Amino acid sequence: MQLKRDGVATLLLLAMAVAGADETPLATIQIEKMATMTEEAVRVENFRHIERIFPVKTVHRAGAPFQFKSAPQDVLQVPYTWNGVESTAGAFLEKTVTTNFLVVKNDAIAAEHYFLGNDAQSKATSMSVAKSFTSALIGIAIAEGHIKSVNDPVDQYVPELAASGYKGVPIKHLLQMSSGIKFSEVYDDQTSDIITMLMQCGMGVSIVDYAAGLQAEKPSGKEFNYASIDTNVLGMVLERATGVSPAVYLEEKIWKPLGMESDAHWGTDNHGNVLTFAWLNVTARDYAKFGRLYLNQGNWDGRIIVPPAWVHASLKPDQEYLKLKDHLEPGWDIGYQYQWWAPAGTQGEFTGIGVWGQYLYVNPALDVIIVKNSVDPDFDTRDRETVAVFRAVAHHLK
Repeated sequence: MQLKRDGVATLLLLAMAVAGADETPLATIQIEKMATMTEEAVRVENFRHIERIFPVKTVHRAGAPFQFKSAPQDVLQVPYTWNGVESTAGAFLEKTVTTNFLVVKNDAIAAEHYFLGNDAQSKATSMSVAKSFTSALIGIAIAEGHIKSVNDPVDQYVPELAASGYKGVPIKHLLQMSSGIKFSEVYDDQTSDIITMLMQCGMGVSIVDYAAGLQAEKPSGKEFNYASIDTNVLGMVLERATGVSPAVYLEEKIWKPLGMESDAHWGTDNHGNVLTFAWLNVTARDYAKFGRLYLNQGNWDGRIIVPPAWVHASLKPDQEYLKLKDHLEPGWDIGYQYQWWAPAGTQGEFTGIGVWGQYLYVNPALDVIIVKNSVDPDFDTRDRETVAVFRAVAHHLK
């Protein structure tokens, strides 16, 4: 996100990164650091250490970790063609300022590359890939009876929203980014709602209070409008329904059962409310394990973690307007469903996508999972090309 620039704060943050930051847990968002977190000199370090900018809740690992097998292959020389120009996967990784690139085929790591100081233990911030985790937790909460149905109105669980534009809006419409709420998500516009929301949280406003002040622009369930606040309202519903923080629920229901290798960090506002739309910091291998869970229809080695019916419902647009044909540009062919993006095609691919080049791509037909974390300043023009690269790599693997 291209947030407000402040040269003095940038220099200060760079000095802290070089000298070694204070690891004392934060009580409040460091608003000056948040405002400059994507400056070129510091963004790689910041994306590794979101806990130096936001208060975080730790999602703890436990027990012996699940380990992928190893079956290395050379994927960096895989060719692909985009807009008539031939290139290679390795050149694309360099062009898009990649920090982590992990490819899993048939439960074995086929390629694992780290750049710009990252390694296998480095956490990388999810940006909006966190939304896909939030969706999984909603599905689990429904299966456990904490939430009755996706058709329940969100204010049934969060009564503070009863006077807002969210009154009567079903959970399903938030999952599909179709709440009808008035919200603009333009990262390089300082007046857009996403920037306003972040800055208000940085100044101490509760994300719950922020959402309670929003009004509807149109009826829900009619039109796609990408609004990160919708995912945060899902997080509020989740917490009220289960009685625990989304970070705790993630730990209990996914992190420990999947044998994650590392603890994760999930950013919060100043009141301890998890910002479920983003700021989940995870290692590449643990991202891949979440992808494996969905590749296997919610089944983890014989144990159902996410109901298969929820996985199925989450990955294919069920309304014509969610196919998003020509949505961002001519030729755009990536649809949306329950906080997952669905490239058009016949192989059932799906991907989480986050700004600055974060991806968790799954191709069930070819049994391939790809994780890519980046600090790409041109991220908003890359999604379709990235899918083309992933497809080339997936088809190349033996």
